[in-house]
Amino acid sequence: MHDVHLPHAVAAFLHEYGEFAVCLIILLESFGVPLPGESLLIASGGLAAQGLLNPMLLFGGAFVGAVIGDNIGYLIGHLLGRKAIISYGTRFGITADRYDWAEQQFARYGPVVVAGARFVVVLRQLNGIVAGSLGMHWLRFLLFNALGAALWVGFWGTLAMVLGSHLSEFMGTVRHFGTAGIIVLVLAAIGLLAWWWFRREAKANNKQ
Repeated sequence: MHDVHLPHAVAAFLHEYGEFAVCLIILLESFGVPLPGESLLIASGGLAAQGLLNPMLLFGGAFVGAVIGDNIGYLIGHLLGRKAIISYGTRFGITADRYDWAEQQFARYGPVVVAGARFVVVLRQLNGIVAGSLGMHWLRFLLFNALGAALWVGFWGTLAMVLGSHLSEFMGTVRHFGTAGIIVLVLAAIGLLAWWWFRREAKANNKQ
């Protein structure tokens, strides 16, 4: 576990409970509990790339946990409503300001927010709760929520697997070049980002 360069507590947790832990954490995070579901998914994807976790169980469980968790949130929002959720949700970080912002996104973008909510920190926790309290039809919510969960798990899972499979090569390169090499790589990356930004601004000005 320690060969994949994860924090000791995270590595020990994943070693003890494996794919089930990731599923459970994502499920709980999906209806408002402040837990690092996305970070854990990425870290465990790196472990799966090293052969330490089963990719099918890991990502299948992450998808199931995300969908079930959001639907529990939908039920909470539908049964309790906005006022009760804000009153009791502050201990979990569900403040009135956050809830108002989430409602505004739902009002503006509708089902698109449900599908894309998992990629946004606040919306990921409030997605189902807000949809339920606003009275969105459950089947409509379920469809777009499952689509969003599949995209989220697919994106981060694939990225983590790709990066994890090349982690040892990357760390070897880092050790080979040392501090000076890393500084050069960082400066090169900053230079590329600056070049891209100025090019985009120039194109935008030319269109005006």
